[in-house]
Order: sequence, then structure tokens, then C-alpha cells
Amino acid sequence: MSPSKQPRNGTEQGDRPESLTALLTAMKPEVASALEGALAGEDLSADQAVALLEGGPSETMATLLVADELRRRTVGDVVTYVVNRNVNFTNVCIKGCGFCAFSRDHREEEGYFLPTEEILRRVREAWGLGATEVCVQAGLPPKMEGDLYIKLCRAIKEAVPGIHVHGFSPEEVLYGAIRSGCTVREYLTELKAAGVGSLPGTSAEVLDQELRDLISPGRITVRQWTEVITTAHALGIPTTSTVMFGHVETSRHIAEHLALIRGIQQETGGFTEFVPLSFVHTEAPMFRHGTVATVRPGATAQEVLKVHAVSRIMLNNWIPNVQASWVKEGPRLAQLLLSAGVNDLGGTLINESISTSAGAPFGQLVRPREFRQMVRAVGRVPAERTTLYKLRRVFDDGDDPVEPLDTVGERPEERFGSYQRLARSNQFRYTHPAGAARQSAGNPGGPQD
Repeated sequence: MSPSKQPRNGTEQGDRPESLTALLTAMKPEVASALEGALAGEDLSADQAVALLEGGPSETMATLLVADELRRRTVGDVVTYVVNRNVNFTNVCIKGCGFCAFSRDHREEEGYFLPTEEILRRVREAWGLGATEVCVQAGLPPKMEGDLYIKLCRAIKEAVPGIHVHGFSPEEVLYGAIRSGCTVREYLTELKAAGVGSLPGTSAEVLDQELRDLISPGRITVRQWTEVITTAHALGIPTTSTVMFGHVETSRHIAEHLALIRGIQQETGGFTEFVPLSFVHTEAPMFRHGTVATVRPGATAQEVLKVHAVSRIMLNNWIPNVQASWVKEGPRLAQLLLSAGVNDLGGTLINESISTSAGAPFGQLVRPREFRQMVRAVGRVPAERTTLYKLRRVFDDGDDPVEPLDTVGERPEERFGSYQRLARSNQFRYTHPAGAARQSAGNPGGPQD
């Protein structure tokens, strides 16, 4: 086993808080045993994770304290963030996932597709504002050229060689491979040669096939998702990992998902972080239209705390970084999660489209100075990182420079645009390839596929 695949427990770094010891003595035996084992450096079983997720108020408090203690032992008091920009270059998608309010069918009038020139303009602008990463994800447009992602990645790296391309979910990689008529390994090899630095571990939702068939029939399968991720790791392409909760899943689903993620990490060592993502229900089709009868209106605040804490406890020995999504939870709850095992606040984003389209109300940009303020308010140390968690700068007390993104006004959408404005504008309106071909042949009025 390589060093990256070794467990990361740390059981000799100071005494546990007295409040935690007192709580553990009053717990149900199965919960106390699980938490004591975690503090001793043991891996939790899925059954133990279920017990923690379903615990009452006292068990929850003890779980949060243990998660915070394990975070302190493993990564210390530094809280990281990355300066990055999202580029969701099209919202047109052949899939119709029940949780996704971002995608549009190609027949809908709100479909857009950014040309390469506009994508590169956005990348250059982000680089000029101090971004070190561009996160590229989008819908799956019909009749897409199979090498689109490869060409796009190559163009970005040629335009801005220093930027890290964090792009193309397992769903996109699989689609690109299918459209190209090649294997996943062959496609990932080409993506790496084109300059992709890492993949988002999204399109995971919950890695249970029966549940996936309910909320997103036709979505990438558990087997396919695992194949893309493990192949990427084998080729030296790191990825993130995620879970989406607060919809129809059970505690058992979450626990088994965490166990699967941990098992992959034990074999490959390729995950850089784990990101719990709570379901944003407001505009999600399966909630808004009632297509899934048992769907819930998102997770409660207590559930959000529990899932982050149990994620830290279950993955701590193998994945050191647990991230809070300020887009999903809002800055205040994300700040609270720093006491529930979280050590990373994600990125500045600049353009957030996917959660915003689903009804997330928390904006599209957090400035670097705002991140630092959030971290210092809870007594921790802020630091800017790279995509792969190398520290670029640790900000000690009093170290609070004004960075380019800090100077952006109170309405960043006026400068960078927003999903709503982009979807309603005709500037980058999507045209189906079949329709474009008919127009060039002099028959613009025929029906589109």
C-alpha cells in the first residue's frame, strides 16, 4: 500500500475535551462504543454510522464533539478555501434527473451553450482576479461531439497554462466516451493529456442503484460511476467525492455510501476531499411536480450537522478533508459546520449556476476576505489552498490583504452574470445540431428532433 493509501488517524495528539468524556459516559452503549473506537483510531462500520445518524440530542452532541476532535488531530486548526470560478457552459441535457432544476431540454427556450471564445474569456478573467482553478461542468447536450471536453480542456490550458482544470464529472466522462466510441480509460487518458488536473466526484448523489432508479432513472449507474472514478485514480487523476442527502434516502443509504467511498479510497488513495451536499428542493422537479411521492423538502439543520460529523468520523483515517458547501447551506451554517468536523469551505465560485437554479438563495460569490472573516470568527486559521490541497498562503492574525476579488461590488452578477440572466438571454441560445444543419441547408423552419 502506498503512503497515500495509509490510514491517517492520530490518537496521541492531546487529551480529549472533558465535556466529551462526560457525554460518552451517558450514551447508549452502541453509540459510546462507536465513538470511543473512532477516538482510538478505528474505522466505523456502516451499522455504527447508522447508530450515530439516528441518535438523539445527546448522541448528536457527542458525535459533533468527536468529529471536531478528530478534525483537530488530523488537519489541525487551519481552514482552507480555493479561489476558483465555475463555468457551466451549457444547461442543455439529454437526462431528466428529478433533483436537477439546472438542465433544460433542447426544445426549451432557456437552453444556452457558451462558445469556446466565451469560456476562455471567463477563464482569463478569473485568472486575472487571482483564481487558480476553473471548475468546468455542464449538461449533456444531444449529438455532442465526443471529443468536446478534450478540445475544451486543451483550449483552456493553451489560453491560461497556469490554471488548474477541475472538470468533467463521471457522468460527462462516460458520455464523452460513449459519443467517441472509446473506453472510459481511453477517454480519460486523452483528457489527462489535454491538461485536466482533477475530476469533480459529482453525479454520485447516493450510490445505491435502487434509489438512483427512483430519483434519476437513466443516470450513470453505481457500477459506471465507480469505474470512472477508479480508472481516473489509476491514471493519476485525483477526484473529489460527494453525497447528496435530504430527499428520499435513509440513514442506511448514507452509511453505505460512506462505506463505499472509503473502500475506494483504501484501494486507490485518489480522493482529495469529501463534500456532503444537502438537497435544494425549491425548484427540483421531483419536489415541485410531485413525481417522487416520498421526497422531503431538504435536510433539517440537525441532519446537516450529523451528516458532516459522521462523514468526518467515518472517513477521517482515509480522506483528511471534509468540505462544507456554503452554496447549499448558506455561510452561517457552513461556519457552524467548522465545529462538526469540517476543515474546508470550498471555493469563491464567481458563477454558481446549478444550486442557484434549484432555489439556493445564498448568492454566487464569496470573496476571499469573507472566507477569512468566517474562519477567524470561530477561532480558526484561514488559508488559501490549491485544488489538490497544497497551502498557498496561511493568513496569521492581522494578515488581511485586499485581493482582486475583494474589490467586486455588492452585486457580482452585474459583472459576472448569473444563471437566470444567461438562461433568459438570446446571446448564447442553444441550437440543436440537426436544426443548425437544416438552417445551413436553407430550411430553417422544419421541426427539430
